Amino acid sequence: MKSFKLIIALMIVTSFVSCGDKRTPQLQYMPDMYVSVPYDANGVNSAGNVIVNRLPVAGTVSRKGIVAYDIPNTNEGYEKAKLELKNPLVVTEETLTNGKELYGIYCAVCHGVKGDGNGILSQRDKFNGIPNYKDRDVTEGSIYHVLMHGRNLMGSHASQLKYEERWQVVQYVEKLRSELK
Repeated sequence: MKSFKLIIALMIVTSFVSCGDKRTPQLQYMPDMYVSVPYDANGVNSAGNVIVNRLPVAGTVSRKGIVAYDIPNTNEGYEKAKLELKNPLVVTEETLTNGKELYGIYCAVCHGVKGDGNGILSQRDKFNGIPNYKDRDVTEGSIYHVLMHGRNLMGSHASQLKYEERWQVVQYVEKLRSELK
């Protein structure tokens, strides 16, 4: 009976102690787990004086080559991208070919193979009012911005396309626009 009362008393004390203010930092038992220092060991000599170059763990997502995009998803951001954002890639046959392939996968179902807004989803009346590229006052910056954030009924394609792939699609859309005029 004594141990039962002791257990009850300990549970009550523990519940009062654990119900402290959650907004202030509490005691960290392993601070290196909460605030770790990032460290890249590649290129460093190991204990055996051998250069360490290891591949990432299987299934991880590489963050190499990711470029931050800090233009906000607002009308002002759209206008800023339209005026200031320029394609860093040089137009080549290879980039246009890649852009055409990606356009066929992600864009043609709505915008059509020619960019005239007559894609298969438009023909089947799934989405109406898909714009024809020749009717739009767009620039390479505004096209990229729409790929990043989406606009109106079009959703963002930032998670499907990598940085260079988005610019390749922009190049191909510009080519389609020039052919429609």
